[in-house]
Amino acid sequence: MRIMGLDVGSKTIGVAISDALGWTAQGIETVKINEAQDDFGLARLGELIKQYEVTQAVVGFPKNMNNTIGPRAEASQKFAALLEEAYDIPVVLWDERLTTMAAEKMLISADVSRKNRKKVIDKMAAVMILQGYLDFKKI
Repeated sequence: MRIMGLDVGSKTIGVAISDALGWTAQGIETVKINEAQDDFGLARLGELIKQYEVTQAVVGFPKNMNNTIGPRAEASQKFAALLEEAYDIPVVLWDERLTTMAAEKMLISADVSRKNRKKVIDKMAAVMILQGYLDFKKI
């Protein structure tokens, strides 16, 4: 029973998968999407769901700092509904405020170049979203 963590943007989706015990999150890949053309990478995500035997997904929910829901959070809600319908797995929206910023700081402190940070930032944010959810479930 694995859980998939997703950091959904307008051009990419960072993907992370939990270990079989649900303790740790590992970054898998970044899926290119085109939100403007309603291409949400569902075919590739379906392959990953099958490959890793995913039974649940956690989608980052980027609320505004004042707890309101803006356009990006609405896009995450829409995406979560599409994913749930397409693959018949439960999808949880997880508050992801500041995860991309935290991932960026972590990569900077690890001295990762700007060019390389851009390649892995979404995957790292997905790991942080999923790990936060896994840690919460253990409480």
